Amino acid sequence: MLTLPQEEVHTEHFLHAGMYVRTVTIGPEIVLMGAQIKVPTLLIVSGKCRVFTGDGWIELEGYNVIPAKAGRKQIFVGMEETHITMTFRTDAETLEQAEEEFTGEYEALVTRR
Repeated sequence: MLTLPQEEVHTEHFLHAGMYVRTVTIGPEIVLMGAQIKVPTLLIVSGKCRVFTGDGWIELEGYNVIPAKAGRKQIFVGMEETHITMTFRTDAETLEQAEEEFTGEYEALVTRR
């Protein structure tokens, strides 16, 4: 997928009350292949998209709150503007520490470019 034209994906992230929160926004026909996530997280997906969960494709529409397992790698395909928020409890003191906690692929994250 890295050989295909790349779209900038709007990403916001912050630390608050011992939680790391990261939101990405994708538009229609945008494919987002996420980094492998090492920790269990809570995903909040608002919009309409298809998601490859590792076991197959599912379609999400509206507002969805999903407990997500550690060790996963997901693909999201936007069908309309979709906001994807991942959050997890952390003792990290910086955004960089939190990114390194949730993935070993942190150098490839949009927020590291």
